[in-house]
Amino acid sequence: MKHSMKKSLSLLLVTLVMAATITVQPLTAQAAGPDIQAESAILVDFETGKVVYAKNPDMALPPASMTKMMTEYLVHEAIAEGQISWDTTTQISDYAYSISADDSFSGVGLKQDKDYTVKQLYDAMAINSDNATTIALAELIAGSEGEFVKMMNEKAEEMGLPEYEFVNSTGLANSSLGDNVPEGTDPDADNLLSARSAALLAYYLIKDYPEALEVSKIPSAAFEDQTIRNWNWMLPHDEEEASSLQQFNYEGIDGLKTGYTEQAGYCFTGTAERDGNRYISVVMKTESEGARFQETAKLLDYGFNQFENQEIFPAGYQLEGESAIPVSKGKEDTVQVATKEAFSTPVKGEQAENYSIEYQLDKDKLNEEGELTAPIEKGEKIGTAEVVYNGESDYGYIFPDAEKGSIDLVAQKSVEKDNWFMLTLGAIGSFFGNIFNTVVDTVKGWF
Repeated sequence: MKHSMKKSLSLLLVTLVMAATITVQPLTAQAAGPDIQAESAILVDFETGKVVYAKNPDMALPPASMTKMMTEYLVHEAIAEGQISWDTTTQISDYAYSISADDSFSGVGLKQDKDYTVKQLYDAMAINSDNATTIALAELIAGSEGEFVKMMNEKAEEMGLPEYEFVNSTGLANSSLGDNVPEGTDPDADNLLSARSAALLAYYLIKDYPEALEVSKIPSAAFEDQTIRNWNWMLPHDEEEASSLQQFNYEGIDGLKTGYTEQAGYCFTGTAERDGNRYISVVMKTESEGARFQETAKLLDYGFNQFENQEIFPAGYQLEGESAIPVSKGKEDTVQVATKEAFSTPVKGEQAENYSIEYQLDKDKLNEEGELTAPIEKGEKIGTAEVVYNGESDYGYIFPDAEKGSIDLVAQKSVEKDNWFMLTLGAIGSFFGNIFNTVVDTVKGWF
C-alpha cells in the first residue's frame, strides 16, 4: 500500500514537473524573441526606428546584391536633382557588356550599340538584381564605377551607417571583376555592411523615395523580348510558380532586396506593411535560398504579432514637480515646460510600464543660478525630455544619434522681460541685500 502510494506521488511529481516545463519553455522563448537561423539579423519598426529584435546586428559581412539598395538610392537622388530622368538613355560599355555576357552572373543579356532608358536599367536591377544594368547606371551617373563608389561611401557617411565599405556598385566580389575592378579599390576586397547598416540604408531608401517599393514589389516584368523575375519569393507569384513558391508568400511584403554570393551566403532585406505598420528586417548568411525567407517570416511575424505601437507619453506631458522652471528678469518668476510632441513606440506586453522621462534643460539657456532669462517665447525649445526604458532586452533605435529617443521640451507660454524700473529696483535690492548680508557676516565674525 505504502509502495503504491509512493509510486503515485512520484508519478504526480513527475507530471507536475513536466507540466511546469511545458509552461515555462514557451514563455522563455517568447521573452527572448524568435530563434533566427542566420549569422546576423535585425528587425526595425519603420515609423519610429525602434529595433525590436537583434542578433549580432553590428557584425560587418558581405551583403552581396543588397549593395544595390545604395545604387537605387543614388539613382533616385540623381533623378530628384534633375541630373537624369527615367527617360534618359545610355549605351552599354565594354565592362558592363562583359558582365552581362558572363553566364555565371545570370544577366538579362544586354546588347551594345543600343540605347537603354534609365527606367529599363533600373527595373532590371531592382526586380531581377541584374549586375550589368547596375554598372551601366553607375557609369551614367558618375562617369565611372570608381567615381560612383566614392559617391556610395560619401552617402553612407551622410546617412550615418555605422559599419560599411563599398568597393563596387553591384555587390559582386571585386575578385570576380577581372580587369574591371573600380579604380581606387582593393582587387581582393568585398562590400561590407552590418545588418544594422543594411536596415538603416533600407529605411532611408523607403523614407526618401517610397516609389522604390512600387518596383521592388513587382514579381515579374517584361524586359525586351523576355520575362525577368524577382528573386524575392515572398511576393505573390503567377500560376506557373505558385505551386513551388506559395509556401513563402507573405501578406504585406513589398520589398526589398535579396543577395547571394559564396562569401555572403543567402541574405535578404525585407519590408512589409500591415494595417499601417511597417517593419524592416535583415537576415545575413542564412544556409539556403529558401531559409532567408523563412527566417524573414519569423522576424516579421514577431513584429506584427507581438508588438503594438502605443502612445507612451502624450504631447504636453509634464513631470510633476519639475515643470516649473525659474525665470530671471521676467514679469513672471517661472515658466511651465512640457513635451512638444507625443512619444510612441512599439511595445510588447506590459513594456509600456517600463518607460520614464527625464528632463535635460539646454545649458546655453540657463544662467549661473540655473534660471532662464526673459524674454521667453511660447513654444520656444528649452531642452529635451529624454525617454528612458528601464526594462530588460532593449535594443534601442536604429539611428546612431538616437534622436527618436528624445522629445523637445518647450515653454507653455511667453514670459516678457520686466520693465526697466522693476529691473532697476531689483538690482538695487540685490545690491543692498548683498551689502546687508556682508555686514551681518562681519558682525557675526566679531563674536
